[in-house]
Formats: sequence, structure tokens, C-alpha cells
Amino acid sequence: MTVPALTATQIAFSIIYGIILWFIAAMIVRFIGPMGAFEGIALLITYGLVIPGTIPFVMIGQRLMGLQKGQVAGSLMIITATALLLDGIALNFFRDLYGSDPVTIMAGAALIMWGAGVGLVLGIVMGTSR
Repeated sequence: MTVPALTATQIAFSIIYGIILWFIAAMIVRFIGPMGAFEGIALLITYGLVIPGTIPFVMIGQRLMGLQKGQVAGSLMIITATALLLDGIALNFFRDLYGSDPVTIMAGAALIMWGAGVGLVLGIVMGTSR
């Protein structure tokens, strides 16, 4: 089965969606960090919640972009690359976006990287399952 390449519109939308999802993740980090989400057992719960929390965003992106099953992983690679690039820039130049506590900033960045990995795995699973 041949999977069509992503169209220019799908690529552009993937980049925009990556920007939006990264910003949402950064704001979540800013919000939950001071609540203790990166401490003790709460950290495990926070990481665990990323998995079911990511699924709807993958499905929404798939529908909005009109992706065929085989195109999901490619789109998610672009989305994830965009988010990770922005995360790297923000960590160096706009740290306060994540909060003021250095531990929250680093734990939040790690959570965003975890979420990126989760998104890629979901893209593979959801993009290849029948």
C-alpha cells in the first residue's frame, strides 16, 4: 500500500499545530509546576497523564489535516520537531515562560520532551493500526 506524501498545506498545518501544542504544554508546565506536579509521586502521575492527554490532540490533528493513516507518523514528526525546537529556544532565551523556579523549568522541559516522545509513539501506533 502506497501512502501519499504530505501536502504543502498538511506540512504547514503540522508546523502551526506544533507551535500551538508546544505553547499549550509550556503553559501547562507553568500552571502545574507550582502545584507540586514535579515532586514525588505527583511526578509519576503527571508523566502518566501525558499519555491519555496526548491522544485527543493526535486525533484532532489527524482530522483537521485530513491525514490518511500512513501520513500520521510523518505529520507527528514535523509537529514534534517544531515543538522540540521551540522548547530548546525557550529554555535558552525565555526560561521565565515555564516559571521562575529552576527545578520547575528543567522538570517542565523534560516533561515536554516526554510528551514529544509519547506523541511520536502514538503517531506510529495510530498511524499504522487498522
